[in-house]
Amino acid sequence: MSGPVLPRRGFLASAAGLAAALTLAACGGEPAATGGSAPAASAPATPGAAQGWTFTDDRGKKVERPKAPSRIVAQVGAAAALWDFGVRPVAVFGPHKLKDGSKDPQVGNVDLAKVQGLGNVWDEFNVEQYIALQPDLLVSSMYVKGTLWYVPEKSKDTIEQVAPTAGIMLTGRSATQVIGKYEELARSLGADMQGVPEAKARMEAATKELARFGNLKILMMSGGADAMWVVNPPEYPDIVHLMDAGLDVVKPAKVDEGGFFQTLSWENADEYDADVILYDTRTQSLKPEEMMKKPTFAKLPAVKAGQLYPWNAEAPYSYQGYAAFLEGLVANLKKAKELP
Repeated sequence: MSGPVLPRRGFLASAAGLAAALTLAACGGEPAATGGSAPAASAPATPGAAQGWTFTDDRGKKVERPKAPSRIVAQVGAAAALWDFGVRPVAVFGPHKLKDGSKDPQVGNVDLAKVQGLGNVWDEFNVEQYIALQPDLLVSSMYVKGTLWYVPEKSKDTIEQVAPTAGIMLTGRSATQVIGKYEELARSLGADMQGVPEAKARMEAATKELARFGNLKILMMSGGADAMWVVNPPEYPDIVHLMDAGLDVVKPAKVDEGGFFQTLSWENADEYDADVILYDTRTQSLKPEEMMKKPTFAKLPAVKAGQLYPWNAEAPYSYQGYAAFLEGLVANLKKAKELP
């Protein structure tokens, strides 16, 4: 699945649906990359580290250190969130570079020249480099409680022996709750919070505007070569946020094992009526021009009306990330109308 909910690439995995998620979410196909030179061993992640640091993560695990961690390694989604709050990890893992060498959007504002890359695809994590970095904290999101996203099962025990880990739960929460947890972590680490109040105000303003579009039936989906995935709203923090704000998002009648989406053949792309379709923009997903080659999809009323808009399915869980995501969505929905 940011790798696809899918691995910014498959759709998100659950314990039962992990195999599907690996296909949709973890099989990104980008080449391995290191993301730039490693920072100096003494480079701090954040200013103002306090003595006697503790943080309770979403596993209920209390992480304790003699002082606030400064050498932080983070999965790319977690790194993108923390970066916007002012935390500077020394390394990242998970999809951060595309095939052409450019930055993967899911890594957000992270400067890849200032972090080490420990792995760029599913099941890839350079343990030797990780140990050499002498980290004092690893941070990752979780789609399944207790399972750190993109930490390989085969090397999990070794990785967790090197440094304490912190997991932030995504599934079943709203984006506001997830962002709040990352903010709590960042503040505990001494982050400077530069630009955060302004971004929070932008996010709140855009969220209020969404209520204007409650009359529109919205379908959120991702496209693959042989299938179309209709997402199940309760499992996605961003969609929970949109629905809490007043949007009417299609909920599939029958979800696949794992609960994250319903798989439809392209011949059945017209299973649900919608005024607007939001499509997954991640690199593992088909582009609009590719989906338009599927006859049933091309004939959908929303598609024919030009009401097919991008969905940034892995916007960083920060106020900056969500301000940009929601402002773009508001701008597109202003162009849409109810269809007969």
